[in-house]
Amino acid sequence: MAKFTFEDKLWAVKEYEKGSLSYRDIGNKLGTHHKSIQKWVNLYCEYGEDSLRKSYTNYTAAFKMEVLKYMDDNWASLNDTAVKFKIPDPSTISAWRKAVDTKGPEALLPKKKGRPPMTKERKKNDLTNETNETLIQEVERLRMENAYPKKVECLSSGTEKITTKIKAQVIFELRNDYKVAELIKVAGIKRSTYYYWTKNMERPDKYAEVKEAIQEIYHQHKGRYGHRNIKKELDKRGLNHDPKTILKLMNLLGIKCQVRIKKYKSYRGNVGKVAPNVLERDFKADKPNQKWVTDVTEFSLFGQKLYLSPILDLFNSEVISYSLKFRPTFDLVGDMLKQALKVLNPEDKLVLHSDQGWHYKMAKYQKTLKAKGITQSMSRKGNCLDNAVIENFFGILKTELLYLQEFKSIDHFIEELHDYIYYYNNIRMKAKLKDLSPVEYRSQVQQAA
Repeated sequence: MAKFTFEDKLWAVKEYEKGSLSYRDIGNKLGTHHKSIQKWVNLYCEYGEDSLRKSYTNYTAAFKMEVLKYMDDNWASLNDTAVKFKIPDPSTISAWRKAVDTKGPEALLPKKKGRPPMTKERKKNDLTNETNETLIQEVERLRMENAYPKKVECLSSGTEKITTKIKAQVIFELRNDYKVAELIKVAGIKRSTYYYWTKNMERPDKYAEVKEAIQEIYHQHKGRYGHRNIKKELDKRGLNHDPKTILKLMNLLGIKCQVRIKKYKSYRGNVGKVAPNVLERDFKADKPNQKWVTDVTEFSLFGQKLYLSPILDLFNSEVISYSLKFRPTFDLVGDMLKQALKVLNPEDKLVLHSDQGWHYKMAKYQKTLKAKGITQSMSRKGNCLDNAVIENFFGILKTELLYLQEFKSIDHFIEELHDYIYYYNNIRMKAKLKDLSPVEYRSQVQQAA
């Protein structure tokens, strides 16, 4: 590997700062890999010119363990870690990692260099008792700092929040191998805190049943429920607790609602020419099949586009029918409408509201509505608030499914989408429906009638 002077490195950094050459271009001119140029630039930006000069440093074992711990805690790359700790060659860190993995933390301790003198009377011990004791303590400390995070990861399953209780449990389990006082320092908790948890560790957890139920509800709804909805589900099971208590227990368990809130902006447009805005934002319905709303939304995954067209009943926000296709053809809306009409009764007087999409302006669509005695309603142009309920449904769908989960393929997404719509209709409770799902609410009202 070529050796580069301080002037070479500084020239490379200045050339990159000009913006005319890339890392790869500069590397080709100097005859080195572009990652070397990137490393010099990062060092220069972080520490200035002095970081580009050669330095010969003897790193202590503690420093080496600190570097490796930083990499583990922050998932940092070799290059980023090298810049962080001003280490000229990232491969040095790689060598430390290999040494620890194969021989343990003691492999990082400095070794005595040179050949021992060939004297008749050699010292009985290569190191004095004091030095020997210091080395043993250093090795033990390194072992402890290596064992602690592994035990933490084991007890927390690698996913939960690292709580004070978990830290105390780790110290308790390692107390026979290492000094408790040293473990407390590594854990970063107070001595009194550790003894408080160990004192209460044997006591039965009065919230054990509630915690188990919270986790069951949370995972059943795939992280979509926050502490308020979880409390409502717990109340149904006879586990009545204050919302703050539920929130506190969720924090102890390291779980929280994963849904991101989306906001919509309005635009005041003109009334449509094909059909008037009969609905006029009156989103309340006294009975099923009185007011329906529909729209089309697009998903873009794995380089493909997928189009969803549902119909919602404003009585209970239930998805009456839906169609899913890879192209936004008329069949996308036509198939959905054909399915939805099967649930209508002869006495139903229905208003079907949509935006001014081209599907809803087609003569075939209008003719079908007219034949069934359905009143067509359209939003003003460019005003999503005129069809706010369906827009809100799309927002919920994307935050609770698209943004919340990871998918292996487009087929996997379609499968999860079908599951989610069933979940939305039959399981997911809504506050305005007295904490019932759309289907449960409709069934309850129909039974009461």
